[in-house]
Amino acid sequence: MEKFGIGQAVTRFEDDRLLSGKGRYVDDISLEKQSFAIFVRSPHAHAEILSVDTSKAKAMPGVLGIYTVADLKAEGVGDIPCAAPATNKDGSPCVMPPRPALAQGKVRHVGDAIAVVVAETREQATDAAETVLIDYEVMPAVVETNEAMSDNAPQIWKNANKNECFNWEAGDAETTEKAFSEAENIVELDLVNNRVVPTSMETRGAIASLKEDGRLALHVSCQGVHVMRRLLATQIFNVDEDQILVTCDDVGGGFGMKIFLFPEYVAILFAAKKIGRPVKWVSERSEAFLSDSHGRDHLSNLKLALDENAKILGLKVSTIANLGSYLSNFAPFVATDAGVSMLVGCYDIPTAYVEVQGVFTNTSPVDAYRGAGRPEAIYAIERLLDTAAFDLGISPTEIRKRNFIPSEAMPFSTILGSNYDSGEFQKNLEDAVINSNWEEFDVRKTAAKNRGKLLGIGLASYIERCAGGSPEEARLEVASTGHVTLYIGTQSNGQGHETAFRQILCENLGLAFDEVSIVQGNSDLVKTGGGTMGSRSVPVGGSAIGYASKRVIEKAKETAATLFESAVSDVEFSDGEFRVVGTDRALDFRRIAKAAANGQDIAFDENETFAPEEATYPNGTHVCELEIDKTTGEVELVNYTVVDDFGKVINPLLLEGQVHGGIAQGLGQALLECCQYESASGQLLSASFMDYTMPRADDFPPLRFDRNEVPCQTNPLGIKGAGEAGAIGAPPAIINAIVNALSDYNVRHVDMPISPNKMWNLMQNLQT
Repeated sequence: MEKFGIGQAVTRFEDDRLLSGKGRYVDDISLEKQSFAIFVRSPHAHAEILSVDTSKAKAMPGVLGIYTVADLKAEGVGDIPCAAPATNKDGSPCVMPPRPALAQGKVRHVGDAIAVVVAETREQATDAAETVLIDYEVMPAVVETNEAMSDNAPQIWKNANKNECFNWEAGDAETTEKAFSEAENIVELDLVNNRVVPTSMETRGAIASLKEDGRLALHVSCQGVHVMRRLLATQIFNVDEDQILVTCDDVGGGFGMKIFLFPEYVAILFAAKKIGRPVKWVSERSEAFLSDSHGRDHLSNLKLALDENAKILGLKVSTIANLGSYLSNFAPFVATDAGVSMLVGCYDIPTAYVEVQGVFTNTSPVDAYRGAGRPEAIYAIERLLDTAAFDLGISPTEIRKRNFIPSEAMPFSTILGSNYDSGEFQKNLEDAVINSNWEEFDVRKTAAKNRGKLLGIGLASYIERCAGGSPEEARLEVASTGHVTLYIGTQSNGQGHETAFRQILCENLGLAFDEVSIVQGNSDLVKTGGGTMGSRSVPVGGSAIGYASKRVIEKAKETAATLFESAVSDVEFSDGEFRVVGTDRALDFRRIAKAAANGQDIAFDENETFAPEEATYPNGTHVCELEIDKTTGEVELVNYTVVDDFGKVINPLLLEGQVHGGIAQGLGQALLECCQYESASGQLLSASFMDYTMPRADDFPPLRFDRNEVPCQTNPLGIKGAGEAGAIGAPPAIINAIVNALSDYNVRHVDMPISPNKMWNLMQNLQT
């Protein structure tokens, strides 16, 4: 039996199961007497619902029930809550309009669900849904972020004047204004952080049913069953949490989107309760484009005050954040507290002031997407630093070096409330510059020019805040055979949790991988859980596992002392064995477990909770080198270099995979993914993979990945979250490289996404 501890590059334990087709996703599950749900969705972005006629649909073959918001309200089903509201500048609460599971009175975006049809088969439900007749009075719509608060924009919610949800602030306005008045140079930049659609490989899906004891049960593809259960119980169905069971098996990607409680889950639970049978719903891909939560969609005005030596004196940021038509569970938080504290980046900025206005539009709700606010913040500061270097005539590396927080200043409290425990930002940059062969770029640029290509190089030094928040509990149940079952509340979405958690247990208890079982995704079997979000599963969950392991060892030492006929203080544990100090007497973990069980099945059952007092702050530098074809506008990445600081590393192979995946999503946002609504109608023009471009393998160059391992001082394992870092560093590095390639044309900024068509049009204008 092979043992793999912390720090080893172990291939993923779960891959044998997943790659051999033994994964268990929502669409793989069928329950006895299962029925199927199809949602009737609005074709209009903004319209009053005058009438809904379901009579023909109800008479269709196989139809078991059709429900609208009136049915839900008649039985007291609550609205989907916004769990993280923002506070206005004046201290008043933000506007929080109701979000029933099915549209009430009006539809507010294309794809807004109006009715749910339940039938014996999916095909029957689809046929019946097509016969539901809805009479609409179509109203004007607004979909653009910059138009939402204009005087002639249609009002989406009566109590949201000019479609404003909140007007939020952070920092010190007066001190920042003073810094700007004393500045030698002021650099200003307007930028777009474009809307993206999560597009996980496995679409959303769920099966609702009733347990034999009458409880509601939801099996759902999600990122945490306990968050889902809490909202369903306390906000929707008004029951105790133990009256609802939420389960989840394998998940084919989430990226933040599968954290949330969506309307469909509420509607099918209601339907299952009404018909007394399981109800299954799995989203079609075109349906997912319309109904999943989207990400990003910010417009920002940035201003940087600098002295004569390009030292930053102050920062001003004004952002308009598109929230969509309804408030998703955490939407205001993502646009404010989640990311704003990172706007100062890796830099010693003495004062800053930030304003964020959240606005409603007739679009799909916007919420967390990989990084959740931090990619938006780092994109802003890293583009602003490059623009300042361009305006002042100094290099991108030099302006950063002049403003980095030095490593000797750690721990460092930023002006926007983050507490950096560790980091060597300049070393990250210098290593990345060396690894990317930055100094010989001009030679490569000349060679590219001779081939009709424009060569550009850009970098981004990022830092993010993650792995904080709610506590996580780990429970270890040790069988009489020594086999350990871990119960934990995070939920794997493909990150390799089963492998990382096994490595931690292997390190602490001396076990082999196959001596560990992992239970997650069951709100009955796992008592609590914060879920998978904010790169917290291994830093927070792993720390809880470490503490629980220590409790097991302490209990086992008592058993070992009895067997050794020695004092507990004379027993030590290492490499899977208990020994009497100073002797050769030893017993392995399995022998102790058998003795402790005393004929029973379970030897030890210990749990421990870890509550992070502070977040972790992974950081690093990305360097991108790319070519632009002057004839076609095609952008080709030719080299990509990363130096990351994730603190102590559990598994280098898993870590590198997470970085690669994040870079893929960052590249997608920077170059390819364009979520586009039509202005007049509010129709989603990019509602399929025919129109919404996803990154593919041939979009990527070789990626060089190196680490600068600075142990985290606030995490027991010394680790910093890593799941979102790639998506944070990639967009500014890529756009900075594009602007660098166009610098001979005096181009100062371009907005994402830089598709070949957009680049071609830009090149035509530059040539004329």
